[in-house]
Amino acid sequence: MIDLHCHLLPGVDDGSKSVEQSVAVLTTMRDGGVTAVCLTPHHTVSRIAKGIPEAHDAAFRQLSVKAPQGIELYRGVELMLDRPVGEELRSGPGLTLAGTRFILVEFSRFASAPAVSNALMQIIRLGLTPVLAHPERYAATTPNAAWQWKSLGAVMQVDATTIFQPGRRGQRARELLAHGLADIMAADNHGDGRSLLVPYRMLCEQGGEHVADLLARKNPGAILAQQPLDPVPALQIKTGLFTRLKDLFGTEE
Repeated sequence: MIDLHCHLLPGVDDGSKSVEQSVAVLTTMRDGGVTAVCLTPHHTVSRIAKGIPEAHDAAFRQLSVKAPQGIELYRGVELMLDRPVGEELRSGPGLTLAGTRFILVEFSRFASAPAVSNALMQIIRLGLTPVLAHPERYAATTPNAAWQWKSLGAVMQVDATTIFQPGRRGQRARELLAHGLADIMAADNHGDGRSLLVPYRMLCEQGGEHVADLLARKNPGAILAQQPLDPVPALQIKTGLFTRLKDLFGTEE
């Protein structure tokens, strides 16, 4: 499995606080079958003119020395689109996922659907492909809105642990899967217990082996290889499992 969204670059944002914490999480991920991780600390459009902070580079060097064998580390950012983007986004090194044309982006949770569409189009005009982090968090997300964003050229990244959680976010994530609108899933780990491992297994148990493989293996791998993503078939998630599953997952950010 390949996880393209996590906050395991130690000590730089609200994620892992130390190299030791990151190593422990990465070891658990590797032992569960994760072969590659993209470290995506928070960044904002309003700060990208200054480039990637030196603290990020220093943290990556420290983590690389102690990271467990058998799991590949890549870099990128989770970019908050807090203002319109311009040419500085195209020229900024280290912003995209593993140096590809794909860039992980997020919005204010109360951004309107047209505002999201406009910002995604700005990124696409720069020759980049936006990967929309956790669309289930946004109040504007509906199947119709997600279809519109995908039709523009964006990629939908659902948070894996949210798929099986109760509440509005979980419902939105399941709606995306039920309409075949999710492209990849990621753990959005913040130095805690969130991972792809349990959600991947639960999708398989619901008859979604092919869907799980596309979300966690093939399509993330296609992003790293800058290849076209495969469409993910619709999958209806049974909701009777939520009560027994809710304690398996970390708290949502």
